[in-house]
Amino acid sequence: MSDTSQRPEAAQRSASVAGTFLALLQRDFHVLRHNLKEFIPRTVLQPLLLVFVFTYVFPSIGQSIGGKEGAGAFSTMLVAGVLASVILFQGIQAVALPLVQEFGYTKEIEDRVLAPLPLALVAIGKVVAGALQCMLAALVVFPIATFVPATPVHLQYHWPILLTFVPLACVASASLGLMFGTVFSPRAVPILFGVIIVPLTFLGCIYFPWAQLHSLRWLQVAVLANPLVYMSEGFRAALTDVPSMSILIIYPVLLAFTSLFLWVGMRGFQRRVLS
Repeated sequence: MSDTSQRPEAAQRSASVAGTFLALLQRDFHVLRHNLKEFIPRTVLQPLLLVFVFTYVFPSIGQSIGGKEGAGAFSTMLVAGVLASVILFQGIQAVALPLVQEFGYTKEIEDRVLAPLPLALVAIGKVVAGALQCMLAALVVFPIATFVPATPVHLQYHWPILLTFVPLACVASASLGLMFGTVFSPRAVPILFGVIIVPLTFLGCIYFPWAQLHSLRWLQVAVLANPLVYMSEGFRAALTDVPSMSILIIYPVLLAFTSLFLWVGMRGFQRRVLS
């Protein structure tokens, strides 16, 4: 009798936890709807400027990278890097910066942790909401890549890779955002962007495939510590026929990075809440 009586109670608790978790996500997206004037510019501006400058302005003034013959190939290759960088930036902006504020002067995090959920699920809720925003940001890149470039962009969709890699890259970026958001204080945010994000971006193989660094072997090895490299290479494998790093390397390494970011971020989240 005790087992049968405990089953409905366990089911009710699971339903309550799931309902509370969804309510937190709904709250995040309610806030997002009211902040569209901030979300839309930060989502559109970066990919628009990158694609506009490198694939429209440069070819139009005769300074296309790779010459006229290689301009189209460069534009196609660049789209994958832009997609990776947009997802990375969105994950950090959607998770890290709000967390820094919530742990800082707004103290909004106190309201969240009062929800009847384990602290770990509150942290995971931030990651899920951030990953969904990353997916929305990724969708913006495709119309920009279609209509902005002055040279043709020939994307080759490898759907099994694309449909599995987009969620992985979005969760990885949101997990990185969780880690940054629990490590940095409001006063240290300039360091986050100036000392960490800028090097990640310029050395993330956004503008060139990783294989082209073979003549700088020391740099080719050093950038393997950058998660953005695997995102850029993964999207090249998903969207182009440009030679890229093997997906047998990309997937396991990015999964390892995601696990590390999530573990460090959740430990930091619990420590900040309980301190």
